[in-house]
Amino acid sequence: MRKQRLRERIWDHLEAEGIARFPFPPHDRIPNFDGAEAAADRLAETRAWQDAAAIKANPDAPQLPVRRRALREGKTVYMAVPRLRDEEPFYELDPEEIPADEYDSAPTISHVESFARQVPPEDVAPIDLVVSGSVAVTEGGARVGKGEGYSDLEYAVLRELGLVDAETPIATTVHDSQVVDEEIRVEAHDVPMGLVVTPTETIRTETEYEKPNGVLWDELSEERIAEIPPLERRRP
Repeated sequence: MRKQRLRERIWDHLEAEGIARFPFPPHDRIPNFDGAEAAADRLAETRAWQDAAAIKANPDAPQLPVRRRALREGKTVYMAVPRLRDEEPFYELDPEEIPADEYDSAPTISHVESFARQVPPEDVAPIDLVVSGSVAVTEGGARVGKGEGYSDLEYAVLRELGLVDAETPIATTVHDSQVVDEEIRVEAHDVPMGLVVTPTETIRTETEYEKPNGVLWDELSEERIAEIPPLERRRP
């Protein structure tokens, strides 16, 4: 598979060049990278970030600086429960409900359950900015994740509920070497990136790709739907 070859190349490069950061190895995950904090700082300079009161962010290590900064700036943060495995598949981190000295630990995978309220999709606030993790991304906004598709499904569920729409900014923070100059096939369920932010550059992609309007049920197997409670409950 072409996307899998690209993933392997990026993972290998980050490891071989000493760019990857804990957790190791970078393979088979959204890879953490040297400069993740600088990318978060650069994202915070954008209008999309400054205008956002509520963000949805992926739970992976390279976006931890983004989640921490959001709490420190008074933004509500939503993170998905791994694999959307619960009827209440989102963690809601409200900075007003979290002691300020816990802002660094609250949005980590190991501590989020101690500080967050788990909510069903219907109780998620309207999202002003989506931050996604990536393995690779192009300057045109085509993104490759780790291949499981949960990030796109999270967006699709929120889109069906009107909690994100076609104008909601979508951003990713990556290392410069994860921005690739090659054609990536974008399918109907893929969510394109409007902002690609690295430690050294902010790319406004002006992407030509359309965001999915909701869940593409015909693409999902019965088994896939059955193993994800928020999909099982909403199937047509």
